[in-house]
Amino acid sequence: MSETNYDSIFGKMVLDQGYCTEEELAYCKKQLKDRAKENPATLEQLLISNRFITPNQAKRLKQVSKESTKEGKDAAEQIPGYKILGKLGAGAMAIVYKGKQISLDRIVAVKILPRRFSENPDYVKRFYKEGKAAAKLNHNNIVGAYDVGEAGGYHYFVMEYVEGKTLYEDLAKGKIFPEQEAIAITTQVASALAHAHNRGLIHRDVKPKNIMINSAGIVKLADLGLARDASDIELAKSEAGKAFGTPYYISPEQIRGEIDIDGRCDIYSLGATFYHMVTGRVPFEATTPSEVMRKHLKEPLVPPDHINTTLSAGASEVIEMMLAKKKEDRYASAEELLTDLENIRRGEPPLRARRKFNISDLQQLQDGQSIETEEIFDQQDMVSRYKVLIVILSSVIAVLVLLVIFLFASK
Repeated sequence: MSETNYDSIFGKMVLDQGYCTEEELAYCKKQLKDRAKENPATLEQLLISNRFITPNQAKRLKQVSKESTKEGKDAAEQIPGYKILGKLGAGAMAIVYKGKQISLDRIVAVKILPRRFSENPDYVKRFYKEGKAAAKLNHNNIVGAYDVGEAGGYHYFVMEYVEGKTLYEDLAKGKIFPEQEAIAITTQVASALAHAHNRGLIHRDVKPKNIMINSAGIVKLADLGLARDASDIELAKSEAGKAFGTPYYISPEQIRGEIDIDGRCDIYSLGATFYHMVTGRVPFEATTPSEVMRKHLKEPLVPPDHINTTLSAGASEVIEMMLAKKKEDRYASAEELLTDLENIRRGEPPLRARRKFNISDLQQLQDGQSIETEEIFDQQDMVSRYKVLIVILSSVIAVLVLLVIFLFASK
């Protein structure tokens, strides 16, 4: 049995609830494919048999899925001007449906906040914040926002429907992207980030699951649920010390819960995604999220061209600069990044990344020279001290000799 639509939805729900890791899900999907003819099974059965989830967890997920389907039918009757056509997926706090906007006769995606979350003011506030953030943006590489509102007790957010797949779906299958394809995808996301940053918005959750690719190959950055206005100091202070983001792709300053984060955190997350595309693995792996985040903070990055030896030196330099642990060492803006991406696309050196590395090397050389100079000065100082000591000792000996001669002469 090959992967069904139910398997796909069930797999997404398992990940969203944190019941298993991406690697565990990918392992079961491979099993599903390998045994499709001889010994068919469902993804749910394989996850349970491998002990990645428990039977009770699977039961709860099916119950949530059943309730969300009912909610979708109820919402279809409540939201004016839209017809719900089917379920697309479910996240940690919202369900997304495929719908039709009747007035314009176009297919849309409708995100609905379940009733159990509607009673929590924080969830509702965050839900509308995403809609308002998306409404500020108008770019070909960002999923467009159409409408947001409340009807019949349901809070809903209507957005552009993207016919295609997420970048995560290819990565979960083990795909390693050719360099030029990875550059093209990264370039489109960087263009989206440049647009958002210029309008004061930081995405804060750039990752493969939030990068969609439509049937024409156009990349769309999605999910502004964690987006924050860079000038919102009050919100920044309220979130101080808290890590917002996804462990495999989160920037060091987000892990530390710093207040003064900016667009460079998105550049780091995009760099982690770029790294994943060309190597087939995330920059840092571990068994727990906390250990992954510790590695982001402390562990040196294995250069991507050490893993994928076909990768050009220029692409590796760009990725390494994007993934610099200190934000001051990264690209200052998405526009700077775009310049280097265009250079490596044409087979030319990434001038900004190379200049950064050259300056770093020069600084290290200068630091080394200063240390050597200090050592030379220390050596010269020691020689001078020895010379003075010898002169003093010689003088003392001479005085003693004269004193002895004088005493003998007196006798």
